[in-house]
Amino acid sequence: MLVFGAHPDDIEFGCGAILAQEARIGRRVHLVVCSRGESSSRGSPEERIREAENSAAIMGAELEFLLLDGDAHLEIHAAHAIRLAEVIRRLRPGIVLAPSTVQNQHPDHWRLGTLVRDACRLARYGGIIELREQPIYSIHQLLFYAVTDEAEPTDISPILIDVSNPEVVSAWTSAMEAHVTQVSARSYIELQLARSRLLGFRAGVAHAMALFPNDPPVFQSLRPLTRSARQF
Repeated sequence: MLVFGAHPDDIEFGCGAILAQEARIGRRVHLVVCSRGESSSRGSPEERIREAENSAAIMGAELEFLLLDGDAHLEIHAAHAIRLAEVIRRLRPGIVLAPSTVQNQHPDHWRLGTLVRDACRLARYGGIIELREQPIYSIHQLLFYAVTDEAEPTDISPILIDVSNPEVVSAWTSAMEAHVTQVSARSYIELQLARSRLLGFRAGVAHAMALFPNDPPVFQSLRPLTRSARQF
């Protein structure tokens, strides 16, 4: 599982419980953060990097930084998409997660989501000169996460992931707490926990997180579809 984030804390807030759960069952989870939070009102880039490293360790994930234009300066360029495609070809993930492309959020978020979507396509094109050293690769599924309610797509039905295991919730909470410079200013952790509880109520579980598929998931059988969210 390959997960992209624009800033050092986006991944944890947007889908951290899912990653902690996947790591617990043995899936390799690799995080790619595309800035050092240079434009943040709190915390130096060096502090933000250390916080991200601590958080990744708590979730059981690998972490690398792939710096593009810098915090609050990210632009959509083919060169950036190709660099991200190189990561995809190098790591050859089954699933890729990226921030949603809804524009009513931090501009770095939706721009990175757009770049990742482009990169997933470019990774399977054989004629790109910059990527000729690596074999082409097609991922299985691209899923978007939303750091805030406003970033949730309204035109895509979400996949709800049950993350109710208390150990998973604890690890996720600790991973968010590792971003000390950010969570000391506002109740970001309680906000994310409240979002997961609300989605959990909808799904009939204690905690859930939403992912939004770029393309319709394909199943060979109805067997994996064990239940649906409760409707109120």
